[in-house]
Amino acid sequence: MNRPLSSSSAQGAPSSLPLRLELRGITKQYPAVRANDDVHLQVAPGQIHAVLGENGAGKSTLMKIIYGATRPDAGELRWNGQPVQIASPAQARKLGISMVYQHFSLFDTLTAAENVWLGLDPSLAPSRSLAQVTERIRAVSVGYGLDVDPLRPVHTLSVGERQRVEIVRALLTEPQLLILDEPTSVLTPQAVEKLFVTLRKLSSEGCSILYISHKLDEIRALCHHCTVLRAGKVSGEVDPAQESNASLSRLMIGADPPVLTPRQARTGAVVLGVQGLSLPQQDAFGVTLQAMALQVRSGEILGIAGVSGNGQQELMAALSGEDPRAPHGSITLDGSDIAQASPRKRRALGLHFVPEERLGRGAVPSLSLAQNTLLTRTEAVARRTGWLDLAATQRLAAALIERYKVKAGGLQASAQSLSGGNLQKFIVGREIDANPKLLIVSQPTWGVDVGAAAQIRGALLQLRNQGCAVLVVSEELDELFEISDRLQVIAQGRLSPAIPTAQATIEQIGAWMSGLWKETPHVQA
Repeated sequence: MNRPLSSSSAQGAPSSLPLRLELRGITKQYPAVRANDDVHLQVAPGQIHAVLGENGAGKSTLMKIIYGATRPDAGELRWNGQPVQIASPAQARKLGISMVYQHFSLFDTLTAAENVWLGLDPSLAPSRSLAQVTERIRAVSVGYGLDVDPLRPVHTLSVGERQRVEIVRALLTEPQLLILDEPTSVLTPQAVEKLFVTLRKLSSEGCSILYISHKLDEIRALCHHCTVLRAGKVSGEVDPAQESNASLSRLMIGADPPVLTPRQARTGAVVLGVQGLSLPQQDAFGVTLQAMALQVRSGEILGIAGVSGNGQQELMAALSGEDPRAPHGSITLDGSDIAQASPRKRRALGLHFVPEERLGRGAVPSLSLAQNTLLTRTEAVARRTGWLDLAATQRLAAALIERYKVKAGGLQASAQSLSGGNLQKFIVGREIDANPKLLIVSQPTWGVDVGAAAQIRGALLQLRNQGCAVLVVSEELDELFEISDRLQVIAQGRLSPAIPTAQATIEQIGAWMSGLWKETPHVQA
């Protein structure tokens, strides 16, 4: 289901102004892959320019080259008409380039305000005190519709909240070129429209924007021009307003994405039961869970929507066993009380879990893919003697890579060397392959391209059709409407009643995400 978004016409620079950014023949070779191959790109002043491509197409490498985090092997960069060599992000910021990464660069032990303050170039803002920066964060957060508490330590923030901090930090530099990597993955439909108003205003004031997103509707609605990458090369340049989702997909992946054919759910007994789950916040910045109730039956997908930071992190910790404080009887699996069972015990009973944070929780960044299979699948490769069968571990990892079409430099490739989408396919595949009774997935396709997203959603539907109970927590409403049989909304630590997806609308669920379900009649308990 697509959100209605207003369209935007193409915009170019007046002929008297030089291009804001020009790339000529940019090439970057890594040992296992050529990430960028003779890439040409032009961005005009005030232009919102999309860079589109599947995971592993070379988008992130190209953005890092522009931002000075990576040096190209060949090619030329021109900034405002002049050739430049950008040797570091600090130099890029001095030129007027700011970037929001998909994977964040924040210090966990510092507050949001301290992270922003440290990221500001002293030569550009020499007199700003921490208190002044804190107030500026509050003002920008309100103006841009980005809910950020500047005093919260980063380690208490969800992935979505951390992304907001990164966006606010970039905006405080008042850039000439703003690079945004998946900026709307944490926003409600209403907040997306508000952000688009802000980006269009920045554009009208002359700020150029490089916009990376896998949401084709957004690109078509917002962006003036689109450069498409495939396998490190430019496969096309188009006016996205004149394209369809299908034509953009074909440029990006060389074919139409897989078509999902969900069937009517054939539900069975309750597998996961949550009743009266109340938990006080663990620290001053956490969310209190209040009398939560939900049921997930075999053969169905229950989707939970909500804006990041409304209790998703706390609910996932309670369900996965990371937070053992749940009251006895408040969480059951096949009727058995697991409220205080360990994560290992829950896995043994058939509960598998995909966390929202891929690197660090879903996978150990420095370990190989083969070694990362052992995080949750030791029972599949353990010998009777108790020793691990390393050959079996490698066979399992190889099977996952082949089945889920993971692009990687082999079994020994480190998790951190994979693109976000390919790592996500590996992690989701690792848990699905365990044949769980219950699979809980948080943000299954965050930052994943349209082809990989369709593949992951198809795998979840197939698992459901095989009788597994699936709980999906996502901020992607289109995704939830596409695969869920029933929907609930989490807001301020509370869960709405469940509603069949066929009876829900995007506008209704968007309103519920603000906690407005109390006055809505005829919902299914």
